[in-house]
Amino acid sequence: MTDANSWSLSAAPRRGELLRGAVDTLPLLLGAAPFGLIFGALAVPDGLGAPGALAMSALVFAGSAQFIALTLLAAQAGPLVIVLTTLVVNLRHALYAATLLPVVARLPLRWRALLAFWLTDETFAVVHRRYGAQAQQGLPTAGAKAYFLGSCLAMYLNWLAWTALGVWAGHGWPWLGRWGLEFAMVAAFTAMVAPLLRRRPALAAALSAAAIALLARGLPYKLGLMLAAVGGVLAGVVVDESAAGGEARR
Repeated sequence: MTDANSWSLSAAPRRGELLRGAVDTLPLLLGAAPFGLIFGALAVPDGLGAPGALAMSALVFAGSAQFIALTLLAAQAGPLVIVLTTLVVNLRHALYAATLLPVVARLPLRWRALLAFWLTDETFAVVHRRYGAQAQQGLPTAGAKAYFLGSCLAMYLNWLAWTALGVWAGHGWPWLGRWGLEFAMVAAFTAMVAPLLRRRPALAAALSAAAIALLARGLPYKLGLMLAAVGGVLAGVVVDESAAGGEARR
């Protein structure tokens, strides 16, 4: 007999969860599409070139980090500044990974590494919503691997396709980057974050990060984003520990 928590699934349920992961991610693909389009359109005139733009989307696969790196490259920032800035901005993925650890804990290392590379804000949102609570409660999560993979593949292929289209469109329509299409990504992030703001640590992190980003928006090399990311994480940790300490004293 197969353990209820086993990652081994028959082909039909595995395909079903793979498809469901992709389908549940579809609304978020719409938010990422114009973001990838603009990145591809801007990368070529900013000196990255078509091969560089496609390679960055394929090997980095991190929208905000790619835009920040592109801005810093255009400003002729040093490699260390670029690496550190993108690292800090993407530190949130370490928190995502820690949150989803109960979901992927039983997977082999090669699968955890692959899914970690493909992990995005959108995939975190859908996987955590479907499997996060039951994994933390020790309930069966046998379909999580296929579901996670379905969401990852949908996001990855969508990002590559829109980057390629942006590279192609950028040659004929250099004004594409001035359309303000990046607002779609802001709307998508808002839709993902808003349902998570029901707990005080998450709310404190969001408000702190927003306030710091607003106050520090004039700093060079996108340092305001770095400060906002660090400040938001610290605020969430402080509030969470304070709440835990209060419960322990009761």
